[in-house]
Amino acid sequence: MDNSLPKHIAIMLDGNRRWLARRKQELGVVAHEFGANNLRVLLDSFLKQQEVLTPFLTIWGSSIDNLTKRSKEETDSIINIYRKYFQELSQREELKTKSIKVNFFGRWRELLPNDLVKILIEIKEKTKENSGPTLTFLLAYSGKDEMLEAIRKIRIIDSEIEISEKLLKENLWTGWLPPVDLVIRTGVENDPHWSSGFMMWSCADSQFYFTETLWPDFSVKEFDKALSVYKETQKRRGG
Repeated sequence: MDNSLPKHIAIMLDGNRRWLARRKQELGVVAHEFGANNLRVLLDSFLKQQEVLTPFLTIWGSSIDNLTKRSKEETDSIINIYRKYFQELSQREELKTKSIKVNFFGRWRELLPNDLVKILIEIKEKTKENSGPTLTFLLAYSGKDEMLEAIRKIRIIDSEIEISEKLLKENLWTGWLPPVDLVIRTGVENDPHWSSGFMMWSCADSQFYFTETLWPDFSVKEFDKALSVYKETQKRRGG
């Protein structure tokens, strides 16, 4: 792996509904299908590389609000897309040939239907011993929720225990992942911002790449551009 590249990349997919609204089509329901298709293209590039681009790639698939505060029609659409997408992923030969580990974090066990939960658990079990790149999906995820859950776990262990950085990290859902080097957020239009405390501990020292490009239009070419910006920034910091 090129040492100038980020070891851990996290992508916040934003802009599906705005992308569709500009095309004057129905909001919400069909929008996520375009976003899922684009993720297929990006991950296809990731999975088929000869050399590992990054050992850790994290995708924020949905927040808790995405699955609890939108219309039933839109939520059902998201779930159906997940069902199809992860069934396809489970059959990818690269999971075996490149020893890719797949993980899921968030409230997905509570908020997704049982048949979909079963698919996700099977993928986790199928790849848990793999030692190659790690592909992580955050589903029904909130960084605030993750942090609160870690603190609750620590209090259950011992309410008087001294909370250190190490102890807190060990109790985060994503705690075993390395720090995020590069965060890419799409669909930022004059308002670069964060959402729901996204991986707040892991992103404490991250470099951010904000783009106005809406997620369905975020191409492999722009992904490569984000990597180039990261590399150039690292050179400036090093020099």
